[in-house]
Amino acid sequence: MKKFIQDFKSFAMKGNVIDMAVGVIIGGAFGKIVTSLVSDIIMPVLSLITGKIDLTGLSIPITGTRGEEGYVGIMYGQFIQNVIDFLIIAFSIFMVIRLIGRIRRKEEKKEEKKEEPKLSREAELLTEIRDLLKKEQ
Repeated sequence: MKKFIQDFKSFAMKGNVIDMAVGVIIGGAFGKIVTSLVSDIIMPVLSLITGKIDLTGLSIPITGTRGEEGYVGIMYGQFIQNVIDFLIIAFSIFMVIRLIGRIRRKEEKKEEKKEEPKLSREAELLTEIRDLLKKEQ
């Protein structure tokens, strides 16, 4: 039992697991922001363009009347809303990952430039002399 607890502790404290947990938490918060963007900004504009259609209210009644107790219906409007949410979230995450990739590439290029040691004037002259001696031999 003690070995099991130690194994679990070493697994849980690995950097990848902690990074993943932070990612899940931030992803949940990001999902709420994008859901708000869709429902509070994009869908009202889309409803205005399409003639004030509220997609979340679209349904096919199976039993009863909408708004009354006992109503059962296929809520395809809510499904469409969730698909739109997903597409916007996926696009947003794609753009964030793309931006992070660009920033990392710029940093890598800066590091590559920094790694090239700049020779002093004396070292440059010695290098030239060495190269000239090699040519003469």
